[in-house]
Amino acid sequence: MKGSRDATIVRKMDSELSRFRLTIAYDGRPFAGWQSQPDGNTVQDHILAELRGICPSATGLQGSGRTDAGVSALGQVAHFDCPVDWKMDATAWRKALNTKLPPSIRIMDCEEVDSDFHARFSATGKIYEYRICTGEVLPPLDYGLVWHRRNLPIEEFSEAMSVFEGTHQFRAFSANRNDGKDEGRDTERTIFDISSTEAGDGYLTVSIHGDGFLYKMVRFLIGTGSYLALNRIDLETVEDWLRDPPETEKAPYCAPADGLSLFEVCYE
Repeated sequence: MKGSRDATIVRKMDSELSRFRLTIAYDGRPFAGWQSQPDGNTVQDHILAELRGICPSATGLQGSGRTDAGVSALGQVAHFDCPVDWKMDATAWRKALNTKLPPSIRIMDCEEVDSDFHARFSATGKIYEYRICTGEVLPPLDYGLVWHRRNLPIEEFSEAMSVFEGTHQFRAFSANRNDGKDEGRDTERTIFDISSTEAGDGYLTVSIHGDGFLYKMVRFLIGTGSYLALNRIDLETVEDWLRDPPETEKAPYCAPADGLSLFEVCYE
């Protein structure tokens, strides 16, 4: 009987709330990442503060996952709930939030969704992009938004990155969170596709589509790919780490946050 009563309460609560899905873009440089932190200077903190400034009873701002300090996004996704009788539709929420948020954070889209949608648990994968400048001089307007990796051999780098496609153990290509869960964390992930698009002026954009990513994993993949392209690490070593990762040893280079952005969160 208790279980039936609890289910009735949940349905009643759901019927009293509207759920909205946000698609968010931000320049990550001024912020300490997405995830809420005690100092409050994260993207999640800023959005939640403005949500509650508009509707004090808004709850549950949940992102699709974390982005690190300095990492940008074009397609981060989050959801929140507010009372049904709060008379604001999706368009009104988008306009109101963009009026209040700093210009480095923008709500690109807002839509009302079913109550069973969850920004994190409904996601089937993510696509990250990483931009690299291989020229001698980095234009100042790209500073902090592009990794300046002089004379990186683009063809060799693009070929090297293909070693990460497929299902592997990525423990050696991620950083520890030091949260007490590192030893037991599942580090198997599937990379569906890695593609590189070269611009004629020495720019390269790497797109990585996977079912999920570990802490700093994309940056370790990019850094390791650059080492492979420059013959600073053996391909056999990388393949061994993907198949049977060492317990504590990590890949030798993690590329900077410059150039990394969450491009899209994928859903059914």
